[in-house]
Amino acid sequence: MATFIVRTVERLDREQWAPLWRAYLEFYRTAETAEVTEATWARIFDPLEPVHAVVAARNDELIGFSHYLFQRSTWLVAARCYLQDLYVSPAQRGGGVGRALIGAVAAAAKEAGAANVFWNTHETNVAARRLYDTVAERTGFIQYRIEPLA
Repeated sequence: MATFIVRTVERLDREQWAPLWRAYLEFYRTAETAEVTEATWARIFDPLEPVHAVVAARNDELIGFSHYLFQRSTWLVAARCYLQDLYVSPAQRGGGVGRALIGAVAAAAKEAGAANVFWNTHETNVAARRLYDTVAERTGFIQYRIEPLA
């Protein structure tokens, strides 16, 4: 299998990023809307937004991505890095792509002076959790949510 690279997303990646984004949303049973997709893509390139993205590519084909953002904490002086989205094409899973994407986010967080990197996943995402258990500490926190707030 050919090697892959992880790099910062570029505006020219939009056409290949979009189907990966759509598949990620489908995995989490979330309907894609043009408004959210446009806002997400725009935020990645807006220097006033704390949203960033890296992609994995093999032979100029995008095979995965991660979106992350920096946020303040009342518990820390330094910002925290929230790895919000991580997706690897099903055919590319198990080959180190997810691990490399997490590593790239961690490196970006370290370079930015963030205190840590954290993320959530669904309890049924067993394959991803096997990877996560090898690269990070499971904190035991349980997420609660109030929706909608409209």
